[in-house]
Amino acid sequence: MATWFDEARLDDAGVLETVDLRLRTLAESGARVRREAHEAAAATAEAIARGRDEARPRAVIAAGPDSRLLRAVLEPWCPVPFVAWPNPGLPGWAGSLDLVVMLAPEGNDHGSASAVAEAVRRGAQVVVACPERSLVGEHAAGRHVTVLPTVTGDQLATAVVVLDYLAHVHLGPRADAESVAESLDRVAESCSPHRDLAVNPAKMLAIAMADTNPLVWGGSVLAARAARRLTESLRRTSGRSAIAGDAEHLLPVIEATKPHDLFADPFADEPADLRPLLLILDDRSDDPVVRAQTGELKAAAARHGVRVEVLETDAGDEVARYASLLLTGTYAAEYLRVGLVED
Repeated sequence: MATWFDEARLDDAGVLETVDLRLRTLAESGARVRREAHEAAAATAEAIARGRDEARPRAVIAAGPDSRLLRAVLEPWCPVPFVAWPNPGLPGWAGSLDLVVMLAPEGNDHGSASAVAEAVRRGAQVVVACPERSLVGEHAAGRHVTVLPTVTGDQLATAVVVLDYLAHVHLGPRADAESVAESLDRVAESCSPHRDLAVNPAKMLAIAMADTNPLVWGGSVLAARAARRLTESLRRTSGRSAIAGDAEHLLPVIEATKPHDLFADPFADEPADLRPLLLILDDRSDDPVVRAQTGELKAAAARHGVRVEVLETDAGDEVARYASLLLTGTYAAEYLRVGLVED
């Protein structure tokens, strides 16, 4: 069964109505960030006041969804060692001198609940972002425990709330929820299904990716995190083998690309292999290494006839830029799903 891309579907109101729920969920991203910030404001203020009397932790251990986002933001800034812990439980060395941060937007994960209980047992400082009435919330009880209540189940919104708290206790840079929400609102407006594909960056990107296997690259730590999250969405919406990786991992793929056959029959029964497309997520990093790698990837793509698309953002702080790039790419992934049809 052949699959082809019908770009007319991207402006077809009837077709777009069938995916209204998914697109509406994306459009409400900024509202969820604002709601989480509002719901957690009182608990955050109380925790900040209490934290003034507590000693700086020996180390910070973060776990749960988007703990790697916290690592990307905090590692360059945090004055103490920071660990994003992807495994069950806690590191063996974690104890009463450390701060354990648990992100549990849904609050019903048994592994997260077990890790929180273990942190409490060891006497660690604990900050948990979860619904108050949840499995994780039930285990987050102790003298050194702070619960930042969540209500939307949104991973990014939960991470922003935690980052805001950590910034106020001088363990990370400022993470302004309103700035993130505003950047998400701008993306939702520019990528709205009601905007024609000629002026809609997400629809245009979906068209560019229609007959390709995307290679997604972000040079900075946060852009690389957005690239990995975006490829997960692309694989889910298209079933294609989208890849994210460091420049050294993507260059061999680009260099192995066969020259494009100008005389290939577009109406042949046998479908042609999907060619790679290099998608660069540009968060305006001024790191000279990032700029050098960008040039190297673009040059390799030009030599091997690989198309290059650049996704940019004009958002202010680094978390807002991350959120903007990720949401624009996720919109594009959804429009790719809309346009792909099977004969």
